Amino acid sequence: MKQLLFPNNAQFWYETLRSMSHIAYGGADFGEVVSTAARITEDDYDSWYTEWFATADRVSSEAETALAAGHPISARDGFLRASNYYRSAEFFLHSKECDPRHDHAYDRSVECFRAAAALYTTPRIEPVQIPYEGTTLPGYLYRADDSGTPRPTVIMHNGFDGTAEEMHFFGAPAAIERGYTVLVFDGPGMPGPRHHQGLVFRPDWENVITPVIDFAETIPEVDNSRIALLGLSMGGVLAPRAAAFEHRLAALIAVDGLYDLGELSVRNIPGTREEAERLLRAASASELDAAFEQAMAHDPIARWAVNHGMYVMGVDTPRAFNASYLDYTLTGGIAEKIQCPTLVCDAEEDIFFKGQPEQLYDHLTCPKTLMEFTTEEGAGAHCHPGAMRLSIARIYNWLDDTLAATRP
Repeated sequence: MKQLLFPNNAQFWYETLRSMSHIAYGGADFGEVVSTAARITEDDYDSWYTEWFATADRVSSEAETALAAGHPISARDGFLRASNYYRSAEFFLHSKECDPRHDHAYDRSVECFRAAAALYTTPRIEPVQIPYEGTTLPGYLYRADDSGTPRPTVIMHNGFDGTAEEMHFFGAPAAIERGYTVLVFDGPGMPGPRHHQGLVFRPDWENVITPVIDFAETIPEVDNSRIALLGLSMGGVLAPRAAAFEHRLAALIAVDGLYDLGELSVRNIPGTREEAERLLRAASASELDAAFEQAMAHDPIARWAVNHGMYVMGVDTPRAFNASYLDYTLTGGIAEKIQCPTLVCDAEEDIFFKGQPEQLYDHLTCPKTLMEFTTEEGAGAHCHPGAMRLSIARIYNWLDDTLAATRP
């Protein structure tokens, strides 16, 4: 999709489009997004934070006023939008030396989402804590009604930089509308556990998903025989990795599919893959370190990705972040271990992971579908912002048909 704002910074434009996409499920209003973006100085992270935070404060204040005056629906809608705007405000503040403003903005995002959740009657949205290795993972349980009826269930998580709360705009209420129970959570490295518990990403995601499924199976509204897992963005490699070893899943959805993040780390390093990996993991590689610094200085996507990556991976250098990506892979026969029917989504103009969905699809030996989203449809960007109703409809149509085949 053509960059309508921030013509010289693809990352700023993508994040603006991301907020626009949340209009579809109540997470933004067009005028609020455009007016905020118009005040932002391109390439200036402080300006980005200041303007999004100001919009979030204004919208949340109006929601609080509406609630106090006895207007719960207006308050709910305002809190939802404010939650997304606070999320956007802190987006560029992460690095190995994290800006202290990011904790406050993140906490406000969660507070506003929970205020909105409490005002829903249908669906019912309940904050939950999922037991995990001596601690808990934060999440939300969406129930379609109070009947306690077991329903097909979607477990959903975000990826490299998104929140559990944001999954509301990426398909949670849409699943409820179609008769599913939904369990959304933040895993290690994702915002809740990273901000408040210091948990960083781990590649063996099956050790995250297994306790989440254990928890889901205790919920009366979950049909244990029809549990699907949906992973968004970097979740497109995490969820397939989990499904390769956790065979209680009835279906897997990768939005969009990823096969080998290490490929991104080595693609600009001369020599063979083996030589590139050795350099990335070496005790010292001054020329490579300089090359990463140069890339960050000239490429806004690299600047953000490396800074955020050091934060979520818990490492101190750009090279260490790129080395960490080598472990996030489905090579070596891992993809081939997936048994459940799998949907791999692909975006025509993905600026982050072009070509990876096809690689994952080609290596799958389970029942599989490759679903392509195009620029002409307005759905060609990574994870299809700007065409959420279209993409979610196609994804859930596939899931409806797939789980119907497993109905007792």
